[in-house]
Amino acid sequence: MSKSLKNIGVVASATMVSRILGLGRDMLVTAVFGTSALASSFYTAFTLPNLFRRLLGEGALTAALVPTLNEELKHRARAGAFALVNQVASWLFVVTGSLVVLAMAALWPVVRFSGDVERWGVDAGTALRWLAAADLAVVLFPYLVFVCLAAVFSAALQTLHRFLEPALSPIWLNVSMLVLLGGAAYAGWSTTSEGRMLWLCGGALLGGVLQMAVPAAALMSEGWRPRFDLSASDPLRQIVRLMVPTVFGSAIYLINMAVARIFGLSLNDSAVTILNLATRLMELPIGVFAVAISTVIFPLISKHAAAGDWDNLALSYRKGMRLILVINVPAAAGMMILAVPIIRLLFQRGAFAAGDTALMQPVLAVFAFGLPFFSFVNIVLRAFYAQKDTATPVRAALISFLVNLGLSLALMRPLGTVGLAIASNVAIVAQAVYLQWHLARKHPGLAFHHVGNDLAKVVVASAVMGFLVAAGWWGWARLVPATTLSDACALAGLIGGGIGAYAALLWLLKIEGRDDLAAILAKFRARFS
Repeated sequence: MSKSLKNIGVVASATMVSRILGLGRDMLVTAVFGTSALASSFYTAFTLPNLFRRLLGEGALTAALVPTLNEELKHRARAGAFALVNQVASWLFVVTGSLVVLAMAALWPVVRFSGDVERWGVDAGTALRWLAAADLAVVLFPYLVFVCLAAVFSAALQTLHRFLEPALSPIWLNVSMLVLLGGAAYAGWSTTSEGRMLWLCGGALLGGVLQMAVPAAALMSEGWRPRFDLSASDPLRQIVRLMVPTVFGSAIYLINMAVARIFGLSLNDSAVTILNLATRLMELPIGVFAVAISTVIFPLISKHAAAGDWDNLALSYRKGMRLILVINVPAAAGMMILAVPIIRLLFQRGAFAAGDTALMQPVLAVFAFGLPFFSFVNIVLRAFYAQKDTATPVRAALISFLVNLGLSLALMRPLGTVGLAIASNVAIVAQAVYLQWHLARKHPGLAFHHVGNDLAKVVVASAVMGFLVAAGWWGWARLVPATTLSDACALAGLIGGGIGAYAALLWLLKIEGRDDLAAILAKFRARFS
């Protein structure tokens, strides 16, 4: 497990840098555009290629490709695995390229012949937001091709136990968008909001190219040579059979996000931007830890499933679950309690005002509550995919989608943006409960009750930590005036103190895995003493 922890550390560290840069990117976008209709239109437009990316690339493809590549490595060594990579990449290029052409052809008439927006049957503000989103989507859709090919190369690298380059992939996107928008806004490259938005879209496209090129270069260093191959081998057919039902199950989170943004774009100018920023903050702990843990655990449980070693599969799965709960439950509590200073410190500048902070605070609190459930779904889905069970995740995804759609329609008018956040959360809870219940029915060793004792300890420690942090913030807010410096000091002290108190409580409660952590720390001290 020590090697797995090392790999988790590598992925988590790289992903931490990526998420921080992503947060910085959104801070810059918010400072330049605020919660304007143009910003909401951009986030909606960028959702479309990201949705297809998840449908065709990262989730479904990785879930089908990694086990199949493992089989090819076992039976045909690297030559067979690399041949399969070429087949998958070639077909994916044809499919995604065709989708991009079709999408741009469908959206272009909306942009070119928008006519009188009053005839659209909605208010003028809504129509203009939709028109701007369609315009930006035409520019952004080619990103789909680059990022889907990047998913193929990254999945192949993960199979070869190279986790750094795939984890670095989002960094190139964030850096490109930061540099080009920063240059447009602060170096005088553009003086209009529309011009700066085009620079931001250009950064997204450049980032997509880099996301594809870097893992491709790393894979070439392992011996792979690109070749266009549209043959249809048995392993390729197996991947397609696995992908077809997996597509919807893997992408449901982003589909639900797309639903929220589509409805949000119809609500008002700021809803989509507020939802995006709250999601970004929630995804910081998810992206750093939950995705990192799932990425490293998946090849392990896939290997154990292929060998029929259910005992070790259950052991790896439970360790992954325990790590996710230990990290994300207290993160959720802290984010709910400290929502206001977090939002003020990160976003309240430039075009983002105090009123926007007030609008975002309840949305962030709602999303934070669902953080452990979303993190949990990340790993439970991998357990099904490792066993090549794609039907159950599809049923769970359908339930999640219907719950989200129904609650969004019911809550968006009376509760506004908060109602859309509640709908998304309830949907992910329903998905998590359904998946875990069916997983336990398949294999009792994967039942949740095996980590129930650890969860109780995590909840107790998180509750005590939350009380201490809430009391500290209550006192600080009444004694110290609200400024950027005071918020930064408060967050540094309260988060640091909260982490220390939480860790000490878990240690005293003797949570499982404590001895493993102590051994790792002892080796670390011995190495540097």
